[in-house]
Amino acid sequence: MTHLARFSALQALLASHEALWRPSPFHVRWPDWRRHWPTLAAAVDALDAATVEALHADEAAGRAWLTPHLPVLAELDALGAFAPLPARPLPPCDAHFDWAIPGRKRAQIEAFAAHGPPPMAPLLEWCAGKGHLGRRLALAHGVAVSSLEIDRELCAAGETLAARADVRQTMLHADALEAGSQRHLHGREVVALHACGELHRTLVRNAGGSGAAGFRIAPCCYHLGAGDGYRPLSREAALPLHTDTLRLAVTETVTAPQHVRRRLMRDQAWKLGFVALRQALQADDDCAPRPFRPVPAAWLKGGFADFCRALAQRENLPLPAQVDWAQWQAQGEQRRLEVRRHELVRHAFRRALEAWLVLDLALGLQQRGFDVEVGRFCERTLTPRNLLLLARR
Repeated sequence: MTHLARFSALQALLASHEALWRPSPFHVRWPDWRRHWPTLAAAVDALDAATVEALHADEAAGRAWLTPHLPVLAELDALGAFAPLPARPLPPCDAHFDWAIPGRKRAQIEAFAAHGPPPMAPLLEWCAGKGHLGRRLALAHGVAVSSLEIDRELCAAGETLAARADVRQTMLHADALEAGSQRHLHGREVVALHACGELHRTLVRNAGGSGAAGFRIAPCCYHLGAGDGYRPLSREAALPLHTDTLRLAVTETVTAPQHVRRRLMRDQAWKLGFVALRQALQADDDCAPRPFRPVPAAWLKGGFADFCRALAQRENLPLPAQVDWAQWQAQGEQRRLEVRRHELVRHAFRRALEAWLVLDLALGLQQRGFDVEVGRFCERTLTPRNLLLLARR
């Protein structure tokens, strides 16, 4: 199936089922799809809390439960599935290479470096951090690599690590989003492991005139840099997306430890408890979503009452002298279960949405003169952002 055929089929199905994935259950208590899929709504409402969390934790079980109610998921799964790319054995590194690289990141670097053909030109590492990926590729292939990074301290650390490893690596202190950074692409193969949002889209948007020999891109965090809405890369894209819907594609926490998941569950319940309190005090309309700005981590380290007081002060919300905090915390827990039930449905569309976004990048590169291959470079247990685009002129 060509990239265009797959993209067009995904776009048609996502557009015809947008009522199921566009509304955020956090903001919209009773999404409109419940009226059109009443059997699905009744089945979701009947799930107890333990079953809901079990279906969220086990993606295969969740989809097996949902697909009889939503047969379109089987078609979306097929369209959103990409085969693993062929891997090449890499020469081993000595133990010093692993210094200062977190274990999961180290495994992602190794997987990324092992996929794709050997470089035919000098390499440019995009949004490089300390240059770990570029250094690994330089050691594997004996090629020169330049690593572009906006943080001057990370550049200095990268230079130290390159000298220790005795590789030909140049750290370039530059902003990837500035037009002047495009000159570094000329005549190079560009590698980008989890460059976020507009940082990877900039590569594709300017690929035609950059003079780059090729690209190896594993995209991530599609919502970043899209504050005014998603700007497509291909001519065929006709699915309007905003930050909230783009964020849907990266909501998985498959790599988060259990204690982090439990904390996120509690945090969401607290936020929903505050929203319920605010609605009661201000007579908010449940059907009118209001933005919920990010909360400083320090506010979540105390108790629920202190958390709500801090939010109320930020939002200029007068609180009564006596508040039954236990009542509102319980309402937050109840609302969280409603949200999680509805998220089972919404989250079933996130891989299809990500596939659409990745194929928009692929078509954008094709339309700028590149041959493009898309596939998986690792399993999602290592990182859910496991899709890789390989492009050469």
